[in-house]
Amino acid sequence: MTALKLILKIVVAPVILRLTLAIWICVGLVYVSGLVLVLLSTVIALLGVAVLVTYSPQNGLILLVIAFLISPFGLPKLAFWLLGKVQDLRYFLQDTIYG
Repeated sequence: MTALKLILKIVVAPVILRLTLAIWICVGLVYVSGLVLVLLSTVIALLGVAVLVTYSPQNGLILLVIAFLISPFGLPKLAFWLLGKVQDLRYFLQDTIYG
């Protein structure tokens, strides 16, 4: 039984390493894109308020929804949630295999 466990540890080690590297890279990408998207969402929100007041309420609301989706409370929050689930999977594999 110990030889089988050793083989399983050797097979799973690269998977855990790749998951760790992928999580680090994705966290960095989401962080940098979040900084850019904050500026973009601010501009779109201001434009949405201006369109809402002056031109068309429907188009203004659409712009405000788009600004919310790209703000830190929208898609970047969803990306961090998904990265958390991938990290939970990595820890589950690591705890199960390596005890």
